[in-house]
Amino acid sequence: MTFLRDTELAWCPGCGNFAIRLALAETLEELNLEPNNTLMITGIGQAAKMPHYLNINFFNGLHGRGLPVAFAAKTVNPDLTVIAESGDGDMYGEGGNHLVHAIRRNFDVTILVHNNQIYGLTKGQGSPTTEIGHKTSSQVKGVINEPLNPLALAISLNSPFVARTWSGAKDHFKRVVSEAIKFKGLALVDVMHPCVSFNKVNTFAWYKERLYDVSEDDSSYDVTDKVKAFEKSLEFGDRIPMGIIYKKERKTYHELHHVLKKGAKLVDLTDTPDVTDELEKMG
Repeated sequence: MTFLRDTELAWCPGCGNFAIRLALAETLEELNLEPNNTLMITGIGQAAKMPHYLNINFFNGLHGRGLPVAFAAKTVNPDLTVIAESGDGDMYGEGGNHLVHAIRRNFDVTILVHNNQIYGLTKGQGSPTTEIGHKTSSQVKGVINEPLNPLALAISLNSPFVARTWSGAKDHFKRVVSEAIKFKGLALVDVMHPCVSFNKVNTFAWYKERLYDVSEDDSSYDVTDKVKAFEKSLEFGDRIPMGIIYKKERKTYHELHHVLKKGAKLVDLTDTPDVTDELEKMG
């Protein structure tokens, strides 16, 4: 597969990231994307290791700071397929403010958030999506903070594409993420998956029992109905909705900007740069 690298993976055995990696590589391949025209931007965390294990251009930013870099890259080179990818802690916690304003700007980037409801890299403290009462390595009496609802937040901010999938349903993941990448505008995909080392509550079986696709559950579900989508986004408990929850195009940053809407490109590479010498110096 073009997008898979033959390299050692440093995730815990059983982590949902393994399945996400395979499904994402297949999705990019089936979309006929080219690695040299596809860019993945990440922050810090176990999820943010993803591009290390793919044959893809990537940039690791600071903790929670992936979205500003993704915005800059897409702004100067709109022909790039840009994917901002990280975990629930990095993207919803440290990067929460950037997420809010990315949605406001509506630049054409796909945001994939690995949501295992815990901080995995830093040994299991509660993340923004950890449920109340969940006992963690740092909240030994149980989490007392109200959990963040990323789908409800995104819909309330008029994000034009809001979806959820999970690591246990490869075909579902590929369908949702493919639609997100093809969508013109900001697309947020919340990807549920287990953390086998530090979250013994939200396990693979826990997700499998609860997750259901909204369009399969109700064939009349209208993804353009913002009120219904918001109501659906609030559902999290015995049943957890996934699939495309809300989808309604609005003008992108490039279409609204007085210079960029004229087709101006700040970067126009005619030849693939040769960075062999630079890489040898680093090695």
